[in-house]
Amino acid sequence: MELLVVLLVGLVAGTISGIVGFGSSIMLMPVLVLVFGPLRAVPIMAIAAILANLSRILVWWREVDWRAAGAYSATAVPAAALGARALLSLPPSLVEGALGAFFLLMIPARRWLAAHGVKLGLAHLAAIGAVVGFLTGIVATTGPITAPIFLATGLARGAFLSTEAAGSLAVYLSKAAVFRRYGALPFETIAEGLTSGASLMVGSLIARRFVLRMDAQRFRLLMDGLMLVSGATMLWAAATR
Repeated sequence: MELLVVLLVGLVAGTISGIVGFGSSIMLMPVLVLVFGPLRAVPIMAIAAILANLSRILVWWREVDWRAAGAYSATAVPAAALGARALLSLPPSLVEGALGAFFLLMIPARRWLAAHGVKLGLAHLAAIGAVVGFLTGIVATTGPITAPIFLATGLARGAFLSTEAAGSLAVYLSKAAVFRRYGALPFETIAEGLTSGASLMVGSLIARRFVLRMDAQRFRLLMDGLMLVSGATMLWAAATR
């Protein structure tokens, strides 16, 4: 019954994240914590996130901006490895509070960039990747951060979803490798992550039809709404620890 709940939540989370590019970890992580415990939930989510991002790449393969994904990954991958190694030494409430505030600030920041026609280039992605990669190594998700970053390059809909997923896939592979290196990712945990991730992959396939029907403006409004929810959730989690 517990596994069925994980799969059902994963299906819903995969569909939503397949539409907006993030949200699967925010929705699935609490369920994984309840079923598997907090220590096992993070590496399980890392494996599931690998499958979720891989599925978005496959669904929108022809629209991936590989140069943008490569520029971001070049610095984000090693930074994520450092972040994963530092995971146990930082106060979770501090990290969650800082991320929550940052998520909320990214809403007006994205709108300001769009209003002034500012677009991020490859050098910007490389610089930002070092910071965001480190944060991704520490927490379960930084999707609300990477989403407006890749949107600020001018990407939208399928191009945004696939390019952001390509960058995130490289980061989560790095994170999983560190977990495996330090014994936090045994084969049982990998199997649980693959099972959870399979439902996320199915959700990404379902999401494609919704994305094709959505115009760019509505897509960005939906992104702002989810960033608002994500920021408020992070601040609440930090305040209640």
